[in-house]
Amino acid sequence: MSGRWLRWVPAAAVPAVIGLGVWAGPLQATVAAKAPDRTPEQVLALVAQSRVDALSGTIEQTSDLGLPQLPKTGLGATAGAASWVDMLTAPHTARVYLDGPTRMRVQVLDQLAERDLVRSGPDLWTYNSSDNTVTHVTMPARGFKKTLPSALPARVESPDQLARQFLSAVGPTTRVSEGPQSRMAGRAAYHLILSPRTTDTLIGSVDIAVDAATGLPLGVTVLARGQEKPALQVQFTQLSLAAPAADVFRFVPPAGAHVQQLTLPQRPVAHPDAKLPNARLPDAKLPGVRLPGHMIQGETHRVPVTVAGTGWDAVIEAAAGTVSQQMLDNPAVAAMMHPVTGGRALSTSVFTVFVATDGRLFAGAVPLERLQAAAAAR
Repeated sequence: MSGRWLRWVPAAAVPAVIGLGVWAGPLQATVAAKAPDRTPEQVLALVAQSRVDALSGTIEQTSDLGLPQLPKTGLGATAGAASWVDMLTAPHTARVYLDGPTRMRVQVLDQLAERDLVRSGPDLWTYNSSDNTVTHVTMPARGFKKTLPSALPARVESPDQLARQFLSAVGPTTRVSEGPQSRMAGRAAYHLILSPRTTDTLIGSVDIAVDAATGLPLGVTVLARGQEKPALQVQFTQLSLAAPAADVFRFVPPAGAHVQQLTLPQRPVAHPDAKLPNARLPDAKLPGVRLPGHMIQGETHRVPVTVAGTGWDAVIEAAAGTVSQQMLDNPAVAAMMHPVTGGRALSTSVFTVFVATDGRLFAGAVPLERLQAAAAAR
């Protein structure tokens, strides 16, 4: 599916949030009919060569990061903060449909609402049933990559893009092995196991389930060091590789919906989403760690970041004064972060975020002490 999903979507549809960039798919029962044996190198090549142009399926995303479930109302959360908290603590289910490079539909099924993203040719629609709002964008014919978004509406992550993010970071700091074959979404799957060669990271291993027939990543499992239960989960629970019916990609705004027309720049820019309000910041090249976009002051500009170290125990830093105090003071964010020496922190089983008193932000799949030491050294 690489190169076939719409990677850029408007900020109104996909807010930038704190994320690890991977969600997990637990191993399923051993396959009844064993797929041909392949080495880890052969499975990696299978993923690299994968081209899936059409599918329909259901993605399940859950997390168990050692954080409390927070109420979705009553905290006075802004849209960004609510997205942030929701992604970290709440499960999500999404139905996805794909037919070629310019037809896609994603339906996120919340408990009492539904959120949709529909791409059909040049038309891109988003819909939120909770407030009956619709956005519409006419996509340019050229200049923007057409790939599956690594973050779907409401923070549901794509197993394909998340797996590829992890695999793109594989290097000398990672041991790659193969786990037992399984079945996932009714399909035979190989399992690539990525293990950090260092003990200075919170991540114990990452398990990537790969469709034995097509090389499409079906799920990703992240285990915290010393824990057996997955910290993060994303997987296809249902999957068909047949082309969906054409009417799946037709969207008509519901009666009474408020429709907002969004206008894109006339010319593509080097980073097309970087100059749009609330646009997602570029992913850092670290295994499974992204810089939290909604905590950054001045989201209409690209915020420069630096990376100290390489691999699983590397640390991302954003410069002083780039963290929005308004975001930190938001009750939803304040409930997730706790005061520590030198600032405030969000600590989970697989990643940590530290905001120093001068506004610098540090993040990584490392213990808090590592981030505090990095802040003190500068």
